[in-house]
Amino acid sequence: MEEKKFDLNSIIGFVLIFGILVWIMYQNQPSDKEIAAEKAKKELVAKQEAQAKTDKTKTAVLPVTAATPGDTVQLAQLQKTLGGFAYSATLPSAKEGFTTIENEKMILKIANKGGYIVEATLKEFKKFEKNSGQLVELIKDNNSNLNIQLQTTDNRTLNSKDLYFEPTLTKNGADQILTMRLKAGANEFLEYKYVLKANDYLVGFDIRTQGLNKVLNSSKPLDLVWDLKSYRNEKSISIEKRFAQLEYEYGDEKFSSVNGGEGKEDNPEKVKFIAFKQHFFSAILSTDKPFEKSKLQSDELVKDEKIDTTYIKQFKATVPLAFSNGEVDYKMNWYFGPSDYKILKSYDKNFQKIIPLGWGIFGWINQWIFIPLFGFLSSYIAYGIAIIIFTIIIKLAMSPITYKSFLSQAKMKVLRPEITELGEKFKKDPMKKQQETMKLYNKAGVNPMAGCIPALIQLPFMYASFQFFPSAFELRQKSFLWADDLSSFDAVVKLPFTIPLYGSHISLFPILAAIAIFFYMKMTSGDQQMAAPQQEGMPDMAKMMKIMIYVSPLMMLIFFNSYGAGLSLYNFISNLITIGIMFVIKNYIVDTDKIHGQIQENKLKEPKKQSKFQQRLQDVMEQQEAAKKQNKK
Repeated sequence: MEEKKFDLNSIIGFVLIFGILVWIMYQNQPSDKEIAAEKAKKELVAKQEAQAKTDKTKTAVLPVTAATPGDTVQLAQLQKTLGGFAYSATLPSAKEGFTTIENEKMILKIANKGGYIVEATLKEFKKFEKNSGQLVELIKDNNSNLNIQLQTTDNRTLNSKDLYFEPTLTKNGADQILTMRLKAGANEFLEYKYVLKANDYLVGFDIRTQGLNKVLNSSKPLDLVWDLKSYRNEKSISIEKRFAQLEYEYGDEKFSSVNGGEGKEDNPEKVKFIAFKQHFFSAILSTDKPFEKSKLQSDELVKDEKIDTTYIKQFKATVPLAFSNGEVDYKMNWYFGPSDYKILKSYDKNFQKIIPLGWGIFGWINQWIFIPLFGFLSSYIAYGIAIIIFTIIIKLAMSPITYKSFLSQAKMKVLRPEITELGEKFKKDPMKKQQETMKLYNKAGVNPMAGCIPALIQLPFMYASFQFFPSAFELRQKSFLWADDLSSFDAVVKLPFTIPLYGSHISLFPILAAIAIFFYMKMTSGDQQMAAPQQEGMPDMAKMMKIMIYVSPLMMLIFFNSYGAGLSLYNFISNLITIGIMFVIKNYIVDTDKIHGQIQENKLKEPKKQSKFQQRLQDVMEQQEAAKKQNKK
């Protein structure tokens, strides 16, 4: 008989097998959460059975066999809140999960928990670091919430954002339809319905209830709360902060915004849409049935531009969803996309009002001249060249006004010696001096206001450009020469420190624009000083002009350093063209000797009838002179 020997390898093998079995048993034992869930499930079933015995008209069979721990908690909450409201045994289980729908424009990710959008990504646009490949994301990482406070008949409150919805995704041709239902029974639910069409930034969004009229307190509306922390998507934090606002339309197509800094709030009525606007992108909620009331809030999130670089502003909107015949039914839309005037206008919902084109005449100039003209040019040529040609067209169109202004200055310059002579003659009688000066103007056929009116006509166009270029979405991430983004500053030097009011970089186009405006003012200041006689008791215009020659370029340098390169390019080209036009008018069109001869000829003619303004001014002077003489007596 063979003697059995001690086999070390066998013992090691048995030990390993035993260890593996222990590990498997340990891993398969229920966790504390699962034990608690199982206990809650049994308690819930027990309550259902007790309830069924006491009330045969109600059934309380819950889908507990397939429920997750989260489901059990939700159903327990609903059971407690709804007071034994009937449930159907055929309901599917509400679970953690997400549904993604997308088209050519965007990707939307909707969570079962809360039933709202947790990610909104725009597929055609990148963040300011365009070479990084990171797409613009309006919603991600819990920066946005949507919640309805459900008030029950027994004065309890449930928040929809904490409960699980059941998704159903269907297609109708190219349309994707996602139905999210928070169920209290087979035919009792709160429903969100998302409809995403092909190649569109607009998402259909309907909210309705069905069969909850016995459960929800319909004596007052449900509060819908939407909040969002806007991400930084552009290079300049200061400019993005300036243009990021909560905008809204209310009443009879009235439009406004929550202006100001931290903690600002508006409470408009009959609200038709609410826009959480960044600089170049927006999230908009619109409704076919206006919200009767609203509470709109905006908070600054950028306290220090060096530190606070992720979020720009915190927006929040609270609106009531009114009951009609015991149910809620609202047809709404979400817009997630660029703040582009043409795109927004195409939806025929007045969304384009969120673009800050300026009020009154400034907005009209932008809407009817700048936008169509620049849109036409940029559709055929590069954006930088389009700005240059656009500027040339605008300045040439304004050149007749520039000519009239310079002609008026030339006439005043010719009369300057005679006006000076009148000043010396009536040095002790300022009122008489003014009267004689007005007579001289009338006799010579010169209107002293003629030089001011053309300048005033040009001002609206200048102001309109300050609104148009910073809002022109087309310029975003479009390069020209050394500027890699015409919608942002064209930094050529990064400073290791920050200069107050100026910044931590040096932009080149503002420097060029400042140089151009310096030479323009240098060129015209002499003529203006010669044309405008010094009035007694008035500031020394010569000194003021000398100061402005240096102050204006300095202000240009500081103000435009952090603004978009497109606006600085426009101002640089505009001043260059103005200098050229003035040079041509001064040296080749306006003949000073001829103007002098014409004025002398006018003096021999019958004086022209004074205008109403001149006549009133003359009457006022005469009355003041008479009163002065009367006081002396």
